[in-house]
Amino acid sequence: MNNMTPTVKQLLIINIIFFLGSQIPNIKELAYTSFSLYSFGSPNFRIWQLITHMFMHAPYPSLSHIIFNMFALVSFGSILESLWGSKKFLFFYFSCGLAAAIMNNLVNQYYFGDIVTSAVGASGAIYGLLIAFAFMFPNAELSLMFIPVPVKAKYFVPIYMLLYDGLFGIFGNSFFGINTGIANFAHIGGALMGFVIMWYWKKNSFNNRRWN
Repeated sequence: MNNMTPTVKQLLIINIIFFLGSQIPNIKELAYTSFSLYSFGSPNFRIWQLITHMFMHAPYPSLSHIIFNMFALVSFGSILESLWGSKKFLFFYFSCGLAAAIMNNLVNQYYFGDIVTSAVGASGAIYGLLIAFAFMFPNAELSLMFIPVPVKAKYFVPIYMLLYDGLFGIFGNSFFGINTGIANFAHIGGALMGFVIMWYWKKNSFNNRRWN
């Protein structure tokens, strides 16, 4: 935590405030209805939800959602912000989060129509950070629950996505009826946007440039 960068710290605080505020009994339902991401055709959809859903997380007592996302935000986001500066980091972070929301809604609209369920979480933006980290530090070794042994980032990130969002997510839901309640296409949307931005920046030698 001592190495947490200013913008990451502010995002962490905002996420915690949103989480704690949305658990207050008298406003909980209103908070989740107002700030979660609903499908474009839903009567509950509001344009600001494309952004605010990134600060909402699964309600208490489920804490793993916000804990994992905030841990990843601090771990990967601080490294990237220290290299890019706050403006470039925020542009990247919100671009990935916005792309995640749009892909989630488009896919759901195509398959399910105007569904009434909503999506919450910063995971789409976090997936973008994972992609960026793999671009910037391809040989850094990472490990996690599904991959307990250290693996280089350039292999870890795609393997993690294939297992978590592919095998256990989209494939499991489509062929085995496993409903995890996870917005896997939002993850993929954030990761794709992260990949496109990083590819463009790398091609034009923008990766290591700071935006002051």
